Amino acid sequence: MDTDLALVLGLVIGGFSIPSILSAISDRRSPRASALTILIAFGLLFYAMTVKPGGYQIDQIPDVFFSVLGRYF
Repeated sequence: MDTDLALVLGLVIGGFSIPSILSAISDRRSPRASALTILIAFGLLFYAMTVKPGGYQIDQIPDVFFSVLGRYF
């Protein structure tokens, strides 16, 4: 898997799981599915950071995000 794609997928999955966690907590349920998606997101982010030589800088993330969007859309 491309490290740029893994980074973008990790960010998107992590972003979508935050409302799910808040919803589960407000309904007084345990956020099991949300915790699993957070683990998947962290796994993808960890993979992207460790496999790419030199890693990513914070200022590179928007460029990577839009280059992946441009590549697949």
